[in-house]
Amino acid sequence: MLRLNKYLSEAGVCSRREADRLIEQGRVKVDGTPATVGMQVDEHAQITVDGKAVGEKKQKTILIAVNKPRGIVCSEAHQGNDTNIIEFLQYPKRITYMGRLDKDSEGLLLMTNRGDLINEMMRAAHYHEKEYEVVVDRPFTDRFLNDLAAGVYLKELDVTTRPCQVQRLGKRKFSIVLTQGLNRQIRTMSEALGYKVTELVRVRIMNIELGNLKRGEYRSLTDEELNELYEELKGSENAPGGKGR
Repeated sequence: MLRLNKYLSEAGVCSRREADRLIEQGRVKVDGTPATVGMQVDEHAQITVDGKAVGEKKQKTILIAVNKPRGIVCSEAHQGNDTNIIEFLQYPKRITYMGRLDKDSEGLLLMTNRGDLINEMMRAAHYHEKEYEVVVDRPFTDRFLNDLAAGVYLKELDVTTRPCQVQRLGKRKFSIVLTQGLNRQIRTMSEALGYKVTELVRVRIMNIELGNLKRGEYRSLTDEELNELYEELKGSENAPGGKGR
């Protein structure tokens, strides 16, 4: 037996929290009867959401690393003349991205069929690391790096960014490790300090690295990467700010 919200999550329908909302709204039925929050189901149950049958329980987890090219949009919806990541990859099964990269950025993008996994990895309270290599339009000073590291006040969002790790890689290039995901954060931080980002590549998400993956290609995560990732997620649930189980 398995809790219904976990069943729906592992079937790739949505996160557990969203599953509970769907159940409360009467949109989920088990063997033709409206479901209740917290109920248990077995492998033989016939489950529908908005009248559509849910696929196999515990479908095999898909988690792939993609090297997103510049110009590809992180969206599931058609974007006019732009190509979205779903159209670009043409992956044979339904997956979606976790942690978007804007159109002008490139590099590591993780994609999965697990809605619950997306929520766990993107939860800001867990301070999961994302690393980027960035080039700006002119040589910068050490003060620029120190200001980035200390946190930058973003007037349009009325927020000061979290302190972060920053390292010089060249006259105009630096690496930065973030633990939050504000919209266009690195570009906005740089602009607030008088610099314009000309290149931005994400090279790591938690323990998953871009490595030598070629632009536009993807690969499945290794068992070692998956095991380490799950351990990190498990640890963050029990840390201060984690939801725990």
